[in-house]
Amino acid sequence: MSPRIVLITGANSGIGLATAKVLAQASQEFHVIIACRSLEKGMQALNELKQDGITGNVSTVQLDVTDETSIQAAATNVQERFGHLDVLINNAGVASRHPDIKTRLQLCMDTNVIGPAVVSAAFRSLLLQSLNPYSIYVSSGVGSLALASDPTSKVFRGPSNGEAYRASKSALNMIMLQDWVESRDTPLKVFAVCPGFVRSNLRGTSEEERSGWGHASDPSISGNTILSILEGRRDADIGRFIHKDGSFPW
Repeated sequence: MSPRIVLITGANSGIGLATAKVLAQASQEFHVIIACRSLEKGMQALNELKQDGITGNVSTVQLDVTDETSIQAAATNVQERFGHLDVLINNAGVASRHPDIKTRLQLCMDTNVIGPAVVSAAFRSLLLQSLNPYSIYVSSGVGSLALASDPTSKVFRGPSNGEAYRASKSALNMIMLQDWVESRDTPLKVFAVCPGFVRSNLRGTSEEERSGWGHASDPSISGNTILSILEGRRDADIGRFIHKDGSFPW
């Protein structure tokens, strides 16, 4: 059986790396490509997987979601190595608290919105060569307009200077919806996924920030949610904004 080729952006740490671990451990059918801004970070991630005893099919490719030349080169790399792509996981993201609102909006929109849109466009033809393709956008519950406007919601009141990240995830959801609409006459299955409140360096680099001040869950939870999609257990939710226990309103 030919391996299922999975490319994960921003996969050298956090949710991306945890997802790579989950998929590599789940089945030898997956060949996971760790895509990240530098090959050095990619090799470090591969070494971490080896140290954890993960012997699945894993490789790396350089891909900076804010650099169109890098994106096109990564797509060419995948084309030459595999001839197609079965799963694209747009996971790379940033959260900026820069004091200047224009700067933090530009940083978040470039990486969290424009980047995934350009990556999806670059890999679309490779996905459509797969018999069972998936396109997954890692979003966030804070990007739900319905939840953000509900005073009873946990995400009603966001952090100070957090509007750029929230706005970028709302915009990413629209990118995902447009991708789904344009793919309805194709085999491509498109999802937006909230990974949940898990350990991540998006909040900062200190242990307190990464762990959500002790409240964040292990990012393997996010990886298992994505695994459930790839195993077909969430096919009833194609075109929706899902989380591990159901779905969110837009």
